Amino acid sequence: MTVTAKICGINSAVAMQTAVANGAGFVGLVFYPQSPRSITPGTAATLAALVPDGVTKVGLFVDPDNALLTRVLDEVPLDLLQLHGNETVDRCANIRNRFGRPVMKVIKVAALDDVGAASDYCDAVDWLMFDAKAPSSMPDALPGGNALPFDWTLLAGWSWPVPWMLAGGLDADNVATAVTKSGALVVDVSSGVESVPGKKDPTEIERFLEAVADL
Repeated sequence: MTVTAKICGINSAVAMQTAVANGAGFVGLVFYPQSPRSITPGTAATLAALVPDGVTKVGLFVDPDNALLTRVLDEVPLDLLQLHGNETVDRCANIRNRFGRPVMKVIKVAALDDVGAASDYCDAVDWLMFDAKAPSSMPDALPGGNALPFDWTLLAGWSWPVPWMLAGGLDADNVATAVTKSGALVVDVSSGVESVPGKKDPTEIERFLEAVADL
């Protein structure tokens, strides 16, 4: 079994270089101002220039309007648009058609019914991602990157006509268990490779990618 990793929320050249040098298949750039990982299109363009062919550049957006998508895509050659908000099926399809980029919809999971809802999106997107749904009691919760896992066994046995990623509370120490329980072939990490929120730790990026390479 070959498992691929996405390092998300990259906001420095060192983190980007570490990710691509150690085998990341996807790198994520965040365009959500409330996130400690958010960057400007100009910074993103500089970081994207460090990414070699064969590594997918992903832009993370939360309920973006067309103006934001246009502004970012005018500067940054993104390969995949990650929609991490409350985007409807129709909105996902509209973004994919209007901007001519593959789209990934994030499904936030707390229970089995949340997993079932993913099927509604399959005709409108190219990828799915399953992330932990933050509880309503969590103060200052972000749409993602909250270092929260969910019950990975909820994904076991499911299949969809599009590929999918697993996110939510992953790190070098638990990624093997997460893959075993969920069946994921692509894993996404952000807070799990940080020293503090928004600051990527190159050593932890290396550790995570080594753990994934060992699967």
